[in-house]
Amino acid sequence: MDRRALIGLAALGSALAAAEAAEASGKSEGGGAPTHPFISLPTATATVLRRDGRRGVMTVEVGVDVTDMALRARADQSKPRLSAAYNEVVRLAGERLLPGAPPDVEWLSRALQAATDRVLGRAGARLLLGTVMVV
Repeated sequence: MDRRALIGLAALGSALAAAEAAEASGKSEGGGAPTHPFISLPTATATVLRRDGRRGVMTVEVGVDVTDMALRARADQSKPRLSAAYNEVVRLAGERLLPGAPPDVEWLSRALQAATDRVLGRAGARLLLGTVMVV
């Protein structure tokens, strides 16, 4: 992975953390719905084989950006299904990963977006990909 991609991932991770903090504080206008369309989800993980032959862990931070309020309500209700779908995609990415090789972030983002559209039943939610790390 080149330096520009890593810097971009770090910047996106910072934005995700800031959005999570705002969501956790419960900021909203007039006590109604949240003012931002970001939905934070648990980190998806998978077991991978490391270069030295031992097992490692791949972690992927994900979130969903939904501007359509009806689709946002569906995404809020579908958090457990989204999380399960994301874990399955990350597991498949971990199986594809060669020992010592970096994760294929392009494939991962396309597969996670497809899983988002499949779980929600239609397009309209944008997957936000944070840090992708293999330890």
